[in-house]
Amino acid sequence: MAIHTNLPIYKVTYDLLDVVTNFSRNMPRDFKRTIGDKISAECIELTVLIFRANVAKDKALYLTELQERLEVAQLLIRLAKDKRLISVAAYAQATELTTSIGKQATGWRNAANRLLHGGQGHHD
Repeated sequence: MAIHTNLPIYKVTYDLLDVVTNFSRNMPRDFKRTIGDKISAECIELTVLIFRANVAKDKALYLTELQERLEVAQLLIRLAKDKRLISVAAYAQATELTTSIGKQATGWRNAANRLLHGGQGHHD
């Protein structure tokens, strides 16, 4: 088991948290406390779920929750862009990172499911 902070998905998620922290700092106060804080909280939870998935035998549970929370973060980031609370450049940067996280989580979940089931794929 790798140290979770060395995992590529963790590094990208940390980068997302950094981007979100920077752009939420510049939001108007009323939006900073609602949208900005919620986006930051979801990103922090993503890092916690990566740790939990890394140490768990059944990783799929945590990786599924990670993908659900990633969807919430993406929704809130899009709302922030639509409300012109963040720049298009910040939105593009965050979108690139969330896409990478989603792809890595899907790959990790698929690999974990294969290992959990003895390397035998599902045959229908």
